[in-house]
Amino acid sequence: HRYRKGAKLWPSLILLLKFQMDPYKILGVTRSASQAEIKKVYKRLAKEWHPDKNKNPGAEDMFIKITKSYEILSSEDKRANYDRYGQTDDTQPYGNNRYGNRHDGFYFDESFFNFPFNSKNHRDFTDSKYTLHFNQYVNNVVPDSYKRPYLIKITSDWCFSCIHIEPVWKEVVQEMESLGVGIGVVDVGYERRLANHLGAHRTPSILGVINGKVTFFHYAVAKEHLRQFVEDLLPQRLVERVTDKNDLQFLNSWHELNKPHVLLFDQVPAVPLLYKLTAFAYKDYLQFGYVDQGLSETANLQKQFNINTYAPTMLIFKENTDKPADIIQAKGMKKQIIEEFMSNNKFLLAPRLVSQKLFDELCPVKQFHRRRKYCVLLITGDEEIFSFGNQAFLSFASANTREVVRFAYVYQRLQQPLCDILMQNKESAQSPPQVVILERRNAAGKAFYKPVTAWNGSEEDKQRLLEELDRLQKDPSILIHDAMLPELNNEFASMFVIRWIYASYDYLSEVIDDILHNNWREMMPLLSLIFSALFILFGTVVIQAFRQECIFNTNTPLSKNFVEVTELTDITYISNLVKLRPGHMNIVLVLTDASKNILLSKFAKEVYSFTGSLTLHFSFLNIDKHSEWMSTLLEYAQDAMQIDAEEDDGGARKADYTGYVLALNGHKKYLCLFRPVYTGEDHDSRSSEDEGGAPGGRSRSRSRDDHPPRKSNRSRSISTLQIHHKLDRLGLWMERLMEGTLPRYYIPTWPGIDKITPCK
Repeated sequence: HRYRKGAKLWPSLILLLKFQMDPYKILGVTRSASQAEIKKVYKRLAKEWHPDKNKNPGAEDMFIKITKSYEILSSEDKRANYDRYGQTDDTQPYGNNRYGNRHDGFYFDESFFNFPFNSKNHRDFTDSKYTLHFNQYVNNVVPDSYKRPYLIKITSDWCFSCIHIEPVWKEVVQEMESLGVGIGVVDVGYERRLANHLGAHRTPSILGVINGKVTFFHYAVAKEHLRQFVEDLLPQRLVERVTDKNDLQFLNSWHELNKPHVLLFDQVPAVPLLYKLTAFAYKDYLQFGYVDQGLSETANLQKQFNINTYAPTMLIFKENTDKPADIIQAKGMKKQIIEEFMSNNKFLLAPRLVSQKLFDELCPVKQFHRRRKYCVLLITGDEEIFSFGNQAFLSFASANTREVVRFAYVYQRLQQPLCDILMQNKESAQSPPQVVILERRNAAGKAFYKPVTAWNGSEEDKQRLLEELDRLQKDPSILIHDAMLPELNNEFASMFVIRWIYASYDYLSEVIDDILHNNWREMMPLLSLIFSALFILFGTVVIQAFRQECIFNTNTPLSKNFVEVTELTDITYISNLVKLRPGHMNIVLVLTDASKNILLSKFAKEVYSFTGSLTLHFSFLNIDKHSEWMSTLLEYAQDAMQIDAEEDDGGARKADYTGYVLALNGHKKYLCLFRPVYTGEDHDSRSSEDEGGAPGGRSRSRSRDDHPPRKSNRSRSISTLQIHHKLDRLGLWMERLMEGTLPRYYIPTWPGIDKITPCK
């Protein structure tokens, strides 16, 4: 009885919820109002209800409603979303009828049935704080995943199973975020596009993103499993195990890798996750090692650097491997402390310029809002005879206390273009070492510089350089030369092959793991790649066979003797239309199974002279399979729809689009329409103008209705002749298309992929 009594109130409550925010009523426009009318009304109402001009107490609320209404109606997607589903937010429902249904004329919105569990309005603060949108994921999460991994939960308002993992998820989020792991939550009911992009087809799901790659979590949702999952996301070989046997090899590799080296001393056998995450974030700047204090093989290292056992100790070594350049020691090291420690020690005292990226960071471009940065650059060689001078330059750089000066060196043999510009002596191919002071002025490469002195490491050279730096601090104008510096060569580019091998090994390991877990959804990209390759090979044979039908003789010396025509299907739809390059057009012939051979042959002859254009592509659409897409396209193009409606016999008969030709501009979203025009012999004593006026031969429908049972041989030959002549004026239409004089019918968006699949 209570249920029935409450049910009587539902329609009223639902109506109240639906019409609480009706953008059409707020702006006072009809549902058929054009964008120009909506914009005009919005400007008038916004000026009238602006809080600065209207002192009415409700002016501010009304102004917000007006702005929100215009935001919805000015966007074709949001407006269509509201017209179909009654949604007034910025998202789309997760299905056409999954959460919202129309019954007895009332719209049952899912917000009415949102019970307190996991609903949007009562959603836990953790989820709301980390909610991801598609643009946010693409523009922020993916680039940031090259510095830290992301843990993302896939959920929805109606996911009953999601309730069970919430306590574990909260604990994991609290711990992982403190370690530096990125957290995200995707609600498939409001971010269907992002969920599909990630390949998440069920809720709840948990996935990880690192280096732009998505990996799904397969195991039971437990804190230990999720922690191990995050750790497994990180690449291998981030942290090297260091003992008394390999410590010298590890520390002395600073010269080869051109990086400072970090050593963490701790008593736990496993490398801490926080340390691994730090190593991943700074992998381009620092080399990381770990010393397990519980092993007897590390006793000499602990004694050498006087390591206490009561707290973890972190050391950073630069050019001097006997003494650390910096050290921190604390119980329970926090992420913020480690971040600051690493940021202050990203570079060697005098690093070698091995890439343009390193040059940009060491010697930044001068900007108005920051202090000047000067770069003292030693141009030298890597032979043994230069080792004394190089060591003397390093000693001078170690004693530097000026914050605005940074030291670096470059091998002339490896960076010859840069050295040719900066070297004072250009007579010989291998000039003696020199020191140059430079200041970069813009990102294009302009710099002011001054060759200071030839450098052999003597005390006179050091004194001369010291005097020039003192003069520079007082008078920056001593940099009298200017030049455009070339981009530096990447000396570590050869290491890309090694990194590619490691990445391939990791990827194959993950593929095997996916197969073992029968995770076919994640295997779909790989399977899709394999089947795509097979389809291309098979399609090549089909196209070659189809070309034979489109070959005809001509005396015109063109580059090709055939017309390439591909079928527009759900497989070629994206590449041939939606993602067609700007400036390119696809000429699509509409045909049926019965008229295919005749129309394709005629189509090839009419468009052959235009195949020399690289911006035109030719396709055909089988209307027997894809009639819904054709009808939807003409409905979107309002002008074309009106023309077609004027010539339809009251809508009693289904439109015949056989012989239509569409010129589709995928980038600018418009089409040009060619309708068949009969110009051949008139067997029914009708003028050619009458025959051509009705698209698809509609004017002949009366003669066909007079003989419904069967067609005679004469009628079949007439029908064949009429189909053959449907494209008689296509060549003239193509000339007008190339001239740009044809009318264009703009559409808000191309019909979706569901509109091109065959109707069942």
